[in-house]
This record gives sequence, structure tokens and C-alpha cells, in this order.
Amino acid sequence: MTKKVKNPASKLIIGLASICISVMLNTGIAHQISLAKSTDPQKCDILAYVTDTDPRGLNVRSGASTNKTILGQIPINETVQVIGAAGEWVQITNASDGFQGTGWVFVPKLGLTTQGYGTNGVDLYANTSQQSQKVGTIPANTVVKLLGCKGDWAQVEYQGFKGWLTREDQCGAALTSCS
Repeated sequence: MTKKVKNPASKLIIGLASICISVMLNTGIAHQISLAKSTDPQKCDILAYVTDTDPRGLNVRSGASTNKTILGQIPINETVQVIGAAGEWVQITNASDGFQGTGWVFVPKLGLTTQGYGTNGVDLYANTSQQSQKVGTIPANTVVKLLGCKGDWAQVEYQGFKGWLTREDQCGAALTSCS
């Protein structure tokens, strides 16, 4: 049994709240908010390289926020192992130079290049499965924007297309071809 709301102001507030919740769910904002507040990062196992051009290097922080303590820096083009992801932040370890240890970096400051040498390129998938829909093909040896990761899959963007790259199609070293 539902209770009827007779007050017009209450009806308006309930209506606006319903619209806001609907917009949040349909646009994925709710998912992004839950990721940003998540204390359990998504586990990852990929390599990436630093693209931050700051002469001091990419800041490595104690947590997934610019409010967290800076633990050190990693110079441009150095390779890092990404072991976790939470929103727009990734947890890294094993930097090839600079900061040694484990910390958090802002994912837009990292990059990947595709492999696929001697082929027509690499496939970009809708999900972290080669059985999922292919959403595009990226040419071999092409720089892509890293968005995140899950397991050994990298979520990337290329020319407006977003999708997932398999481990064998990723190159996390800036100054080598990974072939």
C-alpha cells in the first residue's frame, strides 16, 4: 500500500530526487562515485610508462588523491607495474627509475603503446574477454590513452573509442617496441 503525498512541495522534491537518481544511474555517475570512494582497488597486472612532462617527474602519492602525501617522483618514459586501480588513480610499483616502492599516481599521466607488429593492428574489446564484442582496431605501434585496468587487461581510448586491450597487445615501455 502506498501513501499519497498531498503537499505540492513534497511532490516536487520527490520528483526531482527521482530524476537525479535516474540520471546518475543511466550516465554511470553512481558507478564513478562508488569507485572513487572504494577502499578496495581493482587488482591489475599491467605495465605502463610515465607521460608526465613535469621536469621533477610524476608524483607518487600515499593514496588515491592529490591530498595524499607525495612519496617520490618517477621521470618521464620510465616503466611502472600497475597493480591496482580506483577511479582515475592507479597503484604502481617497480618503477624502472626514480621512486622505489609502492604508491598511487593519476592514470592520465601514464601511457601505453600497442603491439601487433607485422599485423593489421590490434583488437579493442568491449569487455575484458576476447569473446566480447570488438569495438575497433588500433594500428600497431600506436600510443593510446590509458584509462584504467582490470587483471591483465588495459582500458584505453583511441580516437574517441574506448575499450580493452589484451595483455599481449600492450607495450608498457616508451622507448622500445616490445616486440
